[in-house]
Amino acid sequence: MKLVKSLLLGSAAGLLAVGGAQAADLPVKAKAVEYVKICSLYGAGFYYIPGTDTCIKLGGYLRAEVALNTNSDFSGQLTSNNGARNRLTNYYTMRAREDLNIDTRTATEYGVVRTFFDGVFSWTTGNYAGTGSATGTTAYSSTLALNTSGAAPALVGSAVNGTDGATSGGSLGVYYAFIQFAGFTMGKAVSQFDAPWTNYPGNNFDSLVGGSGTVTGVNQFTYTADFGQGVTASFSAEDATAYYQAGNLNMTGATAAGMIGGSYGSNAIGGSRSPNLVGMVRVDQAWGLFQASVAAHDNHVAYYGATEPTGHPDDKWGWAAQLALSIKNIPTGAGDVINIQGVYTDGASRYNFQNLAGGSYSMFGSSGVAYQSVGFAIAPDTVFVTGSGQETVKTWGFRGAYTHNWDPYWNTAIYGAYAQAQYGTLAKTTLCGAGGAGGVFGGLAGVTGCNPDFAIGQVGVITRWTPVKNLTFSADLSWTHLDQKYAGTVAYAGAGTTAKPAAVYELKDQDTLVLLLRAQRNW
Repeated sequence: MKLVKSLLLGSAAGLLAVGGAQAADLPVKAKAVEYVKICSLYGAGFYYIPGTDTCIKLGGYLRAEVALNTNSDFSGQLTSNNGARNRLTNYYTMRAREDLNIDTRTATEYGVVRTFFDGVFSWTTGNYAGTGSATGTTAYSSTLALNTSGAAPALVGSAVNGTDGATSGGSLGVYYAFIQFAGFTMGKAVSQFDAPWTNYPGNNFDSLVGGSGTVTGVNQFTYTADFGQGVTASFSAEDATAYYQAGNLNMTGATAAGMIGGSYGSNAIGGSRSPNLVGMVRVDQAWGLFQASVAAHDNHVAYYGATEPTGHPDDKWGWAAQLALSIKNIPTGAGDVINIQGVYTDGASRYNFQNLAGGSYSMFGSSGVAYQSVGFAIAPDTVFVTGSGQETVKTWGFRGAYTHNWDPYWNTAIYGAYAQAQYGTLAKTTLCGAGGAGGVFGGLAGVTGCNPDFAIGQVGVITRWTPVKNLTFSADLSWTHLDQKYAGTVAYAGAGTTAKPAAVYELKDQDTLVLLLRAQRNW
């Protein structure tokens, strides 16, 4: 009996032990998953960051494109071995790009705090330039640089001022990175001077003259006041160094060969002393938009020569003014729009010949009277000679577009632009002599007309097809005309990088066509 009792008690103890172990192994009930919640405060696409009251939106696009008849994905055959238009010039330039933007917003007792970042990853066709060797050796160029400093156009190994230049191989760029709070914008954003469409009144082609265009953003500190009813005003201090230095040229260093290459002397920009000061007033309503902008630009030169004792000219302030108008709901169709703007500059040429348009030209073509023809020009901010003060270059221009929607899937835009640069007495006397028959260039044999003034005219048409939402195919054909004021012929020493020989060239206006084909998927 004792044995039976012992077995029963032992079994009960074992069952209790097993039961206790099983109870200990039971899972603890997990907390409810905090799923991402939609944030409806700031429009579609925003979500709350889990565990915070901050809303975030991710966006961007993937783009594949090819530009025909150019070395550049944003410009025409304007300078260097692009403008040479020979066997060193690309028949096409291809680019693939991914854009990523991150938008965050948080409601506070002081208003919304916003941060915005936009970066791009690109892969672009490169190019080859001549080395001048007797065996015709060429060198691969990692970037076809757009001349933004007033110096002679050059092939260099890095992207142009952070813009979407024709970078061969892979590249990373930062377009926008800014904070907005209580009416202030701090960081890299579109200039307050720009029209809302920046470089694009109706086009994809980047290189329109006739207005400002910091499509890739400019560092700034800005305050914007909102008066209601769509009326706003801004005052901004904006970094001048990356996008607004068209050049301060010492014409004492000018040569005929340099002028034909698109440089009228030695560039002598000094260190940055002041940001550009910008004011803007905008009325944005259902009928369209009106904007007036002004800007002041400090031209600060280094030295006349290589060292401090050579002296320097005093600073000279330049300025620019622009008017922009957008007309919506026009009778030709739903969504049709007209965008136009006009600008005048005095010592601030980049507000007309914007960064992606360049402002330096050296274009070759055919000729019936000489080996070839050439047209050249440049639009710096100021010019001077050793011992003189700065003389400003004055420019004016306009651009615009009309966009018509054929149906929800197709639209076409016709666009155009014009810009003119005008030099003063010092420049014309130095380069062309009194009456255009002397100076650095005007006194050369064969030159019958000498005047550094010039104009750029542009016309284009683009058609877009959007078969499904956020997927667009487009074809953009643009024509650029250089109207230069030189006449006759000139003996040019040639250049190895462009494979141009020493020969007699006709001085002549030049034209170039670019066809830009693009596929883009926004998300």
